[in-house]
Amino acid sequence: MIRLMQPWWLLTLLPVLAVAALYVWRQRHRRAYAMRFTNVDLLRTLAPKGLGWRRHAAAGALLLCLLTLATATARPAVDTEEPLERATIMLAIDVSLSMQADDVTPNRLQGAQEAAKQFVAELPETYNLGLVSFAKSANVLVPPTKDRAAVTAAIDGLVLAEATATGEAVFTCLEAIRSVPADGAAGLPPARIVLLSDGFRTAGRSVEEAAAAAQAANVPVSTIAFGTDSGQVDIGGQVQRVPVDRLALADLAETTEGHFYEAASVTELKQVYQDMGSSIGFRTEPREITQWYAGVALLFALAAAGASLLWTPRLL
Repeated sequence: MIRLMQPWWLLTLLPVLAVAALYVWRQRHRRAYAMRFTNVDLLRTLAPKGLGWRRHAAAGALLLCLLTLATATARPAVDTEEPLERATIMLAIDVSLSMQADDVTPNRLQGAQEAAKQFVAELPETYNLGLVSFAKSANVLVPPTKDRAAVTAAIDGLVLAEATATGEAVFTCLEAIRSVPADGAAGLPPARIVLLSDGFRTAGRSVEEAAAAAQAANVPVSTIAFGTDSGQVDIGGQVQRVPVDRLALADLAETTEGHFYEAASVTELKQVYQDMGSSIGFRTEPREITQWYAGVALLFALAAAGASLLWTPRLL
């Protein structure tokens, strides 16, 4: 979509429109004068024969040239997406015991591992990617890096543990983001946390505290509620229901201006990751196209000159 970087320069269109109006008025005035001309034979010798619409071609092309040049002064631009070299994505995966529920085939953890590895493989190489696992506590398994093999190996090595520290996972991701080298830039790198969980927080700081910290750091947290409400696990010989805490994950995403997703199968989870990958780590930059407008104006000017030379004895 074309937008104007200095739209007030469109005021330069006003004199061009005034010239166009004057030309139309002048043509009508000549027609009226010709109707009053009594010497028809002399009029025929003075007026060009057979030009018709062609006598307006040069003027029309010249007016289009002026209109295009006037629009160019407003600096037209198109929005383009450019990858952010320091863009950092922290992937946080829940490894609590509820992730062994088999309501997702073969089970939640294996499905999460499969989809996460595909997400890693499809991310642009320019992004930094880190991995955090969380259960009773949160641990940085891979700090932000461009080494995709290290992240993939860590995903394969995920191990289940007790409890769910969702808030701690966000705090740990924020600490990892702060460790990214500045490379001469000021402040934190453009970053996003992608958090996958299936259960309710049972340990560590609250999700509300984590959301406030991420909001203060201007780091959106996109959350994925993975699993179904019918999930069950056998813990110590007792079968326990492990429904998904959609409300807390949705609130976390909304507070931090991230996105909330639900995935009840490996296929849905892969689609979520694909949607995320297409939007993470890009900035929208205006690319000025004034030169294209100037080029079009030049073509209109050449057309005006050519039409005038072809059908009249004057250049314009």
